[in-house]
Amino acid sequence: MKETIKLPLLLRATIVLLFLWLSYFILTEFRNYLYPITLGGLFAYLLYPVASYLEKNKVPRIFANILSIILGIAVVGGVVFFIYKQMGLFLEDLPSLKITASKNINSIFKYLTQLTGVETPQLKDQFKVFAGNLLSFSGDNFKNTFGATFQTVFTVGIMPVYIFFLLYYRNKFHNFILMIVPAKKHIIARKILDEVNQLVVHYMTGVFIVVSILVVLNSTGFLIIGMKHALLLGVLAAIMNFIPYYGTIIGYLFPLFIAVFTMGSPRYAFLVIIQFAIVQFTENNILTPNIVGAHVSINPFMIILAITFGGFIWGLPGMFIAVPVAAVFRVLGENLPELAPVSYLVGSEGMEEHSLSRKKLTGIFSKKNKKLK
Repeated sequence: MKETIKLPLLLRATIVLLFLWLSYFILTEFRNYLYPITLGGLFAYLLYPVASYLEKNKVPRIFANILSIILGIAVVGGVVFFIYKQMGLFLEDLPSLKITASKNINSIFKYLTQLTGVETPQLKDQFKVFAGNLLSFSGDNFKNTFGATFQTVFTVGIMPVYIFFLLYYRNKFHNFILMIVPAKKHIIARKILDEVNQLVVHYMTGVFIVVSILVVLNSTGFLIIGMKHALLLGVLAAIMNFIPYYGTIIGYLFPLFIAVFTMGSPRYAFLVIIQFAIVQFTENNILTPNIVGAHVSINPFMIILAITFGGFIWGLPGMFIAVPVAAVFRVLGENLPELAPVSYLVGSEGMEEHSLSRKKLTGIFSKKNKKLK
């Protein structure tokens, strides 16, 4: 019978901290190499249902993968082209937007002076500079921005290659993992692989569907409100929802800025805030729970921590990647006893006693009604 060596607590803590520091060093030092591969893996999961469908219909894997990637490029290219055209119209409207912004800032500070009796000319000037900087795009600046983006053309251009080979060699990667795992653990390894595959596929397709619905909701709402450049604002706000929790807030900052500083009445800002509240409620309580479903099953606090950490090390790509990576750790913890505490900490279970549910709310109101009677 083998005896397990129990290391002192301090030594175990030191090993864990050393592992975390080494992981952080690798993730930050090789970020430009690692995040395109990780993003490629997520997009490969997004295109996997299409590639799998084509293969089931007797299309060879090579051609199935190529057709799936072409479809994905067509969708992304269409969105980029639409944003580019709409940005062109936005740039043409910038001079008038700047004039309106200056007038609105004067009106806002005049109202605040009448309300409080305190004049703040320096603060007003700072607001004008701030608004001017946000609206200081020009055709040259826009081109320079895209030019700077094209400096990373290798990173963007290599992603379809990553996606193709990840789809093409998916069975090879599966078998490789089984080869490095002891034979007696093949059953649990297959279970983990199946659960991870299902989780990421459902997450990616679910988020894509949610964002597509939000494009319609946001654009329709901005059109009804009467916002300028409603379609552009609606698409940009929806795309940010690829980042859970933070996405809607980040996506509505620019429309709110446009409403406050460039529209003719404060009611536009009020209506944008109302629309934000409705969309946020709809996305968090109806769309995401029913479309993305319970496949992620991570508590909100850990989602926020994961997104914040992902953004800290990899920027926007890290914020997008963080949630499925955290969900993978939950799956590992559910199947590996040594990682069970991680799964419990990350997962959504364990707080049922304090969570609000329809049954609890019904019970509370029924008790109140009985007392009133």
